Amino acid sequence: MSSDEELQKLRERRALELQAQQQQQEQVQRAQQEAEAQKEALMRQILTPEARQRLANIKIVRPEYASQLELQLIQVAQSRRVVLPITDEMLKKLLTQLMEQQQKRDIKITRR
Repeated sequence: MSSDEELQKLRERRALELQAQQQQQEQVQRAQQEAEAQKEALMRQILTPEARQRLANIKIVRPEYASQLELQLIQVAQSRRVVLPITDEMLKKLLTQLMEQQQKRDIKITRR
């Protein structure tokens, strides 16, 4: 009988651990959703509808690049380095500048 009791205790402990893990995952997911909602709200304030559409198109093609761009746009807007809202033309200029900066990073391999 004691082995059955031990087995039951182990099952209960495991069930509690799983519940705690699930709650933790839900909290992380909620925090991520809230952060995403805040970022979307900021993008609505920062960008014109045309610029937001361009950013959405970029997000479809290159999601990681779009995320970096969103963070940079938020930083630029918070530091007040540009006039808000950012129009589609201004976004195009920022994109060309960023692409030029990325193209400047060349990797040279020398063989010995």
